[in-house]
Amino acid sequence: MAEDELIVSKTDARGIMTYVNDVFLRVSAYPESEVLGQPHNMIRHPDMPRCVFKLLWDTIKSGQEIFAYVVNLAGDGAHYWVLAHVTPSFGPGGQIIGYHSNRRTPDRAGMDVIRPLYGQLAAEERRHAKSSDALAASAAMLARKAEEHGGYERFVWSLESARAGAR
Repeated sequence: MAEDELIVSKTDARGIMTYVNDVFLRVSAYPESEVLGQPHNMIRHPDMPRCVFKLLWDTIKSGQEIFAYVVNLAGDGAHYWVLAHVTPSFGPGGQIIGYHSNRRTPDRAGMDVIRPLYGQLAAEERRHAKSSDALAASAAMLARKAEEHGGYERFVWSLESARAGAR
């Protein structure tokens, strides 16, 4: 994916894909017919920490936007990292009717921090037999790391600041 390209997708309120752009299709290595109507989590990479997805879903279900680093699994078995900006879409009555996500190539220096951190979070999740214990333990680790920077989003932007300063 070129640095100036955006992956775009839209889902309904349940996370079922209703729209994907051509960049999504090319990078994810899926034809449109195989993604529309499917859960967005079909591209979830197994090494993606569950605690990050919980943070993401908790945030957008509350009506807020989030920026998050995500590793996805392509249809051909490859993986790709993105910096995702996910926002809720609201209906006329103010209810959430879906979600919109724009993803871009993350900063390389930021990835030098995120890859090992996400590896530690995923390893912590694997240490626990009970799913709820795994999620609680990794979420606590993520919260501690994020709090060092004033929260997860500030942590993300601290890693992306090198790119912004280079422009």
